[in-house]
Amino acid sequence: MNYGTIATWRMAHDGIVAAMEQLKSGASAGDALETTVKSVEDYPYYKSVGFGGLPNAKGILEMDAAFMDGDTFQIGAVAGIVDIKNPISVARKLSHEKFNSFLIGDGATQYAIEHGFEEKEMLTDRAKKIWQNRLDDMKKHNLSPYDGHDTVGVVTLDTHGSMTAGTSSSGLFMKRPGRVGDSPLSGSGFYVDSEVGGAAATGLGEDLMKGILSYEIVRKMKEGLSPQEACDQTVYSFHDTLTKRYGKAGAFSLVAMNNTGEWGVATNVEFTFSVGNDKEESAIFIANMGENHTTVIEPITQEWLDAYEKRIKAPIE
Repeated sequence: MNYGTIATWRMAHDGIVAAMEQLKSGASAGDALETTVKSVEDYPYYKSVGFGGLPNAKGILEMDAAFMDGDTFQIGAVAGIVDIKNPISVARKLSHEKFNSFLIGDGATQYAIEHGFEEKEMLTDRAKKIWQNRLDDMKKHNLSPYDGHDTVGVVTLDTHGSMTAGTSSSGLFMKRPGRVGDSPLSGSGFYVDSEVGGAAATGLGEDLMKGILSYEIVRKMKEGLSPQEACDQTVYSFHDTLTKRYGKAGAFSLVAMNNTGEWGVATNVEFTFSVGNDKEESAIFIANMGENHTTVIEPITQEWLDAYEKRIKAPIE
């Protein structure tokens, strides 16, 4: 049987490796996806997701997450949740609720506490120092406050033919309190149909929400396009349209997988991702926008990986 999983950014790779072992052993797509996302949420050096994520303009770490079951179309999501260890787990729990399946702010946090999800101070000293430095730089150099919007987005296929999609993010660094991007929004941040495939997004939520790109990629796969064709046609045509009509297009990248484990990606910035299936061992690749609405995909180099590890763990002064 076919199985596989794909996720945005190098930060998801360790989780993808673990999830692939689960899938080989017959685990569900939901369990494998949760494993991938939780590995990113729990790692303190990833600044855009979970523990160690960067806070909003008031120094509060607000997190967003979503989970979708491709068999039933059940969706659960949280936005602006605070001091809960694994928002993806709360979102998955909410996907089983007939009503009240998308909760925000205090409502999301209280739901998590009431249902026994682990509470944790998610703002680390390292992230707080980065926030303080940005405040200082804004005052001294008149810099834009905004930086960083790297969501972990995952699509998973299990040996039973079931598929899931999920996202988790601490959102735009220095965002206004209450700001929500595309990550927890169905069709924008994610979408999955087990009879077709799924897609997930990362990038500037304010622009991703203008295109409903995750749904569009799944729709094109349903029409018969391969995941790569669907990604290329959807992402680059929207990039061009948004640039023409809005004047510019923010950074956005999407990953997709169909119900046989074939995958695709498209991006308008340099973008890393991790993927594996029953035919290919999990690996990290780097993608860039190519010519004529195509994507250039290459294996990651050890030099790149070494520089990445050094950069994310560099001391903060």
